[in-house]
Amino acid sequence: MNQHQGKYSILIQPINLVLDIIVVLIGAAVFTKGVQYPNIYLGFITLSWIVLSYFLDFYTVYRYTKLVTIIKKIFYQFFIYTLLILSYFSLIKDKAFSRLSIFHFLLFTFIIVFIIKIGLFYLLKNYRLKGKNYRKVIVLGDTNQTARLIKIFDEKPYYGYHFKGFFTNKDSEKSIGSLNDYIDYVKEHEISEIYCSIAELTDDEIKKAIDFGDDNFIKIKFIPDDKAILKKNLNVDYYENFPILSLRKISLEEPHNKFLKRLFDVVFSSFVIITVLSWLTPLMYFLIKRESKGPLFFKQKRNGLGNKEFECYKFRSMTVNDRADTDQVKKGDLRITNIGRIIRKTSIDELPQFFNVLKGNMSVVGPRPHMVNETNKFTKKIDKFLLRHLVKPGITGLAQVKGCRGEIETDNDIQNRYRYDIMYIEMWSFILDLKIIIQTVINAIKGEEKAY
Repeated sequence: MNQHQGKYSILIQPINLVLDIIVVLIGAAVFTKGVQYPNIYLGFITLSWIVLSYFLDFYTVYRYTKLVTIIKKIFYQFFIYTLLILSYFSLIKDKAFSRLSIFHFLLFTFIIVFIIKIGLFYLLKNYRLKGKNYRKVIVLGDTNQTARLIKIFDEKPYYGYHFKGFFTNKDSEKSIGSLNDYIDYVKEHEISEIYCSIAELTDDEIKKAIDFGDDNFIKIKFIPDDKAILKKNLNVDYYENFPILSLRKISLEEPHNKFLKRLFDVVFSSFVIITVLSWLTPLMYFLIKRESKGPLFFKQKRNGLGNKEFECYKFRSMTVNDRADTDQVKKGDLRITNIGRIIRKTSIDELPQFFNVLKGNMSVVGPRPHMVNETNKFTKKIDKFLLRHLVKPGITGLAQVKGCRGEIETDNDIQNRYRYDIMYIEMWSFILDLKIIIQTVINAIKGEEKAY
């Protein structure tokens, strides 16, 4: 990962959450000792904090978020949290417990959490002032609005944006090229974000920038002119009082959602590895090796997050052959062994991918990864096909539970799979992941027509 992307940025919010929970538990241990049903009480105050934080976006703080916004979040969080705590004591009717102790607990927690949040805010500002955790950006266009944005980049270095220059077709000594030159520059200088002037760029130039960003995993944002209409399908952020538009809001780009999904992946994959693969792997070794020579596991290069290649693990279901990485399995494929037909029909061959999940190459749920040659082929056939790689690939996915699995026989097959993959990315929620997992188990038990 490039330095400007902030290698450990994803850890900031989870660490903040853990620190706050520790503060809550310390406050409870010091000020609310002797409460009835202590285990239930501790579970309630912890779970309430986590759930409330999630729904109030308490930990959703960006590099351009103002201090006053953070303070508002703190007060709002504690106002609702106080109501929940008071409701708890009202329900259990613990008359022997002092209300003053509750007040001391909440006041202590508020003060310490306030100090942590504000301290982290200034710590990150100073860290970025030292040239760390930054993003390289360029601007397309030369207008009064682009000049205002560039001024913000220059005057607010603690935002962590390194402005590299702007491109325009106008005569300008300060520009670093025309609007035809930025693509090579972006690739050469590892640019993270491109800001486009709606006032200067034509519709074709904007579309070209969007397509380029989608194909290269670069964020495209828009600088509205004074008369621009902010449409409902555009996300609006503010750098100071300057509006910035972006095309899509992906839930899995939020650090707290990334952390939640990764935490579930680690816990769930560890459970499967310990309870299932620990005894199934020796059994598979005996059955697979008994029928044909070759390794127990089949490793295949596939495309993952950011279109990067990784080795995907499966129990070997075919005889060893030199076409395994190029030829897709077809119905009645003679390469499949007898035991291979059984484990493919029940999807047992996919279980070693939980090792991929534990390593971080894959997620339990996500778009299914394709062979490298298939990804290259489909990229040429389907516009914006690489958008599937905005998230980690999964062992199962929305497309698979909707019947779009197995052999791709027609262009319609891959188009339907792509449509469900993009739908999953845009509609992601933790509940959706659980629904997909449950449906996958049901389908595996029932058996699927295209599982061969």
